[in-house]
Amino acid sequence: MGRLFRIFFISMFRSLCGMLVLFSFCLIPISAQTLPPVEPSIKPIPVKVVVVSMFELGEDTGDAPGEYQLWVEREHLDQIFPLPAGYHHVRMNKDGVLGMVTGVATAKAAASVMALGLDPRFDLSKAYWVVAGIGGGDPADVSLGSAVWASHVIDGDIAYEIDAREIPADWTTGFVPLRKSKPYEQPVKSQLDGEVYTLNADLVAWAFQLTKDIHLADSNEIRVYRARYAGFPNATKPPFVTVGDTMSAGTFWHGSRMDEWANAWTRYYTGGQGNFMIAGMEDTGTLQALTFLNQAGRVDLNRVLVLRTVSNYDREAPGTTPAESLKSMVGGKYAAYLPSLEAAETVGDKVVRNIVEHWTERENTIPHASH
Repeated sequence: MGRLFRIFFISMFRSLCGMLVLFSFCLIPISAQTLPPVEPSIKPIPVKVVVVSMFELGEDTGDAPGEYQLWVEREHLDQIFPLPAGYHHVRMNKDGVLGMVTGVATAKAAASVMALGLDPRFDLSKAYWVVAGIGGGDPADVSLGSAVWASHVIDGDIAYEIDAREIPADWTTGFVPLRKSKPYEQPVKSQLDGEVYTLNADLVAWAFQLTKDIHLADSNEIRVYRARYAGFPNATKPPFVTVGDTMSAGTFWHGSRMDEWANAWTRYYTGGQGNFMIAGMEDTGTLQALTFLNQAGRVDLNRVLVLRTVSNYDREAPGTTPAESLKSMVGGKYAAYLPSLEAAETVGDKVVRNIVEHWTERENTIPHASH
């Protein structure tokens, strides 16, 4: 019995000693422990301009183009960087211009822009952002193939909604601002949360001044299509560059009633100062991500531009119905699809080239229009 007790005691003593050794090791300062060598930090790549497109049809080059392809080919965005947390890889050229595709609609846009904005490989602190895409234009303001620099981006999704078949007789729409009980109820909320984004007016004015005289692509085909919008003088003009406001919504809405709503919704959230001209599906997602990244010191929100070009009208032509008009566009069969892609790259690249070629000045001083 005594022998068994001695064996048990010795075993327990050895176990206790082992635990004390382990505990003592854990108390050693971390600096004294043997750790794997730390890799030297890689200096982020400085980016001068980020070109944001929303969709591409196939490959980045060499086939039928989406919003990205002309930028890739003409800006020689030849270096590819995988972006696993985003929708699509990004590309860059030797001049410091980076191009991306966000994916369609606000959710993909917000996620993809945030993924790029937080990527430690890139220094975006001085980068200008040029969002360049196509959209549905209001024939009261623009013609097919025209280009609109946005002053405001209005959100068309943040709202209450009642089905159109059940709205009260004295309402003009089923959309109601959040925290309100009827359409366009005053006063507008003092604390907005993504309903409207106001871009740097000086930068927008500079971009317009730089591009306002650019000749935009036209064709006999779109001239014939424009002629269907008799009674809308701006809709029948050759394409031109202007400044207005854009509506961003995840729903591809269409028709004269929806156009009336977009105009009224824009006036409501801009205090009567805004003028809706063109609709897209991603810009509020992009701007929400950029707003958060600005708060984090990753980007400068004052260096953001939004350019939308008119691939189609947002409402039916006189004498037709919204359903007929929408049916004609199914599958992306927009009347000015290729001219609008050309306009987005041509007008947008005028700004991109100016920034790159005058980088010693543009890096620290945001341009503004001369008076």
